[in-house]
Amino acid sequence: MAIESPDWLRLQKALAVEADKGFTDLVGNQYRFSEFLCLSFGETPNHLMPTQRRQWQETAAKFALYPQMTLQQRQHLVADTRRFLYQLQQDTQRRNAEGEATPSPSQSPKVKIPRTTPLVQPQTEVTETPALSLDQPLSEVEEIGIRKSGYLARLGLLTLRDLLYYYPRDHIDYARQVNICNLEAGETATIVGNVKRCNCFTSPKNKKLTIFELLLQDATGQIKLNRFFAGTRYSHRGWQEQNKYRYPPGTVVAASGLVKKNKYGLTLEDPQLEVLDHADGTIDSLTIGRVVPVYPLTDGVPADIVRLAVIAVTPYASQLKEPLPSAVRKQYGLIGVSDAIANIHFPADSDTLAAARRRLVFDEFFYLQLGFLQRRQALKRHETSAVLVPTGQLINRFHQLLPFELTKAQKRVINDILNDLQSSTPMNRLVQGDVGSGKTVVAVLAILAAIQSGYQAALMAPTEVLAEQHYRKLVGWFNLLHLPVELLTGSTTTKKRRQIHAQLETGELPLLVGTHALIQDTVNFQQLGLVVIDEQHRFGVQQRARLQQKGQSPHVLTMTATPIPRTLALTLHGDLDVSQIDELPPGRQQIHTTVLSGKERNHAYELIRREIVQGRQAYIVLPLIEESEKLDLRSAVEEHERLSESIFPECQVGLLHGRMSSAQKDEALNAFRDNETQIIVSTTVIEVGVDVPNATVMMIENAERFGLSQLHQLRGRVGRGSHQSYCLLMSGSKTDTARQRLGVLEQSQDGFFISEMDMRFRGPGEVLGKRQSGLADFALASLVEDQEVLNLARDAAEKIIIQDDTLESWPLMKQELEYRYSKLMGGAILT
Repeated sequence: MAIESPDWLRLQKALAVEADKGFTDLVGNQYRFSEFLCLSFGETPNHLMPTQRRQWQETAAKFALYPQMTLQQRQHLVADTRRFLYQLQQDTQRRNAEGEATPSPSQSPKVKIPRTTPLVQPQTEVTETPALSLDQPLSEVEEIGIRKSGYLARLGLLTLRDLLYYYPRDHIDYARQVNICNLEAGETATIVGNVKRCNCFTSPKNKKLTIFELLLQDATGQIKLNRFFAGTRYSHRGWQEQNKYRYPPGTVVAASGLVKKNKYGLTLEDPQLEVLDHADGTIDSLTIGRVVPVYPLTDGVPADIVRLAVIAVTPYASQLKEPLPSAVRKQYGLIGVSDAIANIHFPADSDTLAAARRRLVFDEFFYLQLGFLQRRQALKRHETSAVLVPTGQLINRFHQLLPFELTKAQKRVINDILNDLQSSTPMNRLVQGDVGSGKTVVAVLAILAAIQSGYQAALMAPTEVLAEQHYRKLVGWFNLLHLPVELLTGSTTTKKRRQIHAQLETGELPLLVGTHALIQDTVNFQQLGLVVIDEQHRFGVQQRARLQQKGQSPHVLTMTATPIPRTLALTLHGDLDVSQIDELPPGRQQIHTTVLSGKERNHAYELIRREIVQGRQAYIVLPLIEESEKLDLRSAVEEHERLSESIFPECQVGLLHGRMSSAQKDEALNAFRDNETQIIVSTTVIEVGVDVPNATVMMIENAERFGLSQLHQLRGRVGRGSHQSYCLLMSGSKTDTARQRLGVLEQSQDGFFISEMDMRFRGPGEVLGKRQSGLADFALASLVEDQEVLNLARDAAEKIIIQDDTLESWPLMKQELEYRYSKLMGGAILT
């Protein structure tokens, strides 16, 4: 397309004025010089030759970097651009003179984006299909070109589809226009007023700082706005006078920004400004009066390049095919995917943004759940497991041996498990239970069902302490049932290890308890029918899978004493059946929990002394083993020495931490169990598995450094007997957030509620530990804020799978599912 003479003149005039004023990136009525040139070169004329087209696009990219250039670089760029435009103008005139038709003015490069219409039209209104496909390189988009696509490539954005799905990390809502009197600190807003006074001057305290002041007023009040410019180039009198000239008294100005309060009253922080023709005039800015997207960036990639590129490719969203049937969209109140993509970038208002985000969050959850459920159905179709007998002499005798009545919750979960075991479909069930809820008894009944059916079972725990605890309990029960059970850990002697291996292979050993040692290649079961994994979130995906591979599709029962919020369980374990033991055995007393500061430490010591005098024992837990120079925290080693010598010299004080050998750990734990030591100083190695009913005090140093769920686990080490127990949370933090977090433990003993609050405070990744959690990365979705949408997405996925688990009835949905798993999750669901 040809560029009309006024455009040639306008561009050349802008370049000439910039040169005359010393290459200072002048501020015009609406744009800076560099912004005006970027927009002017934003759309490549069609009539240009290939080499001219490439140079046009390169010029646009250079002006995007103009503010960062040196004076010499700016001089060269302006001079080169003036020569380039002159040659283009001569070439156009020559071709026009030879009879080539000049396109209409409507085809000329666009500089302004009118405020009266959205930056991006809803895709339902697109009437022409763009020529490019979504999988073509961004460099082929005229408004982007080779140079700009290079910047976008630094962000991993290579194709049109990549850029469409590059969601903003945040939005700043400047769309809300208010009167000056209605501004409130902490909100973002846009105001329109008349200039009452304008000033621009060098700071008397700092010669390199220029201050721009603007006093705006409307019918309801007035406000003083400031902008600050650092650098000697802004101290030139000419630059300052030009800024004052732009805003003479009476000029109508639109201003957007974050409302803040200072000693002079309310103001806008670093306001975006634009001069208007009149109070109802058009706002041309990309930011003022709009909901502005904020994109994740990296060094050297300007925000405006990304925003302008998104504007250029958004019309191509019309090519996105809708995978969700209209009935599903209608039932769950979802807008179309094309509209959602368009409006997640440049929405007209906050309501439009909310509708776009809801659809895209639904999609993230929906395809994750769809993959989980499809995987579960495939497992049922293709894998068969041993059918185990849920009743028999072993189970009956075990019930008779129990000195207590099972709770209703335990009976319900046992029923779930035994029903699963009667099916040839491999059981894949997660049992969640709070500390002391009786998960071990539930696991034993499942193990006995496997043994009485002629199969072997394995129980794997993450630490030697916990594995030994399980072994000790099981030996007591299994001896009465005349069944052998062995323990295999890293500390097991070579002779004993060989004996265990031989008994496993012959089938003499029906149950093996152990740590990661169970997954070693030398461990071979004759007929493994059931795998029990305790504290399963402590194991990696491959570790759990290797144990399952020791048998022919064995049933799998996983357990955790760390209650997981429902949303997190659906995201992590969407392909598992989940049972909850949400009831504690009768007679358990609530543990008195108190948050104490350092000044109240003596109160804690006095409580410990009173309990010890009555024959009880206490834990003191610390986060570190040895003193750290970087962190001012009490270490287990140093604290053990201090407590032994200075605070409790009359008591025996033990020490337990993860760097001790297994023999040393056993010695320390046995001494504590036998009440030979009254106090044990420990790290979190005692978080799970240690069962000493006589211990009644849990004192946790630097409690603010632990997660709530971990603190709840530690608290569960006491309260296991008939005596009143206490948990003392020593906090060195004075922040309100730390106090609120720890206050949750004072208020509640419900592990599920505590885990929910933990996720709200710290986020799901921190709660689980990101390294082995298998938590999917979501671009938009939040497990804290979007719980309702997750439940709807799960419901929709279940209905789809019931109708057709192969998804052959919905080819676009199947294609989208395959694309998402290959692109975002490496083709595997991490559970």
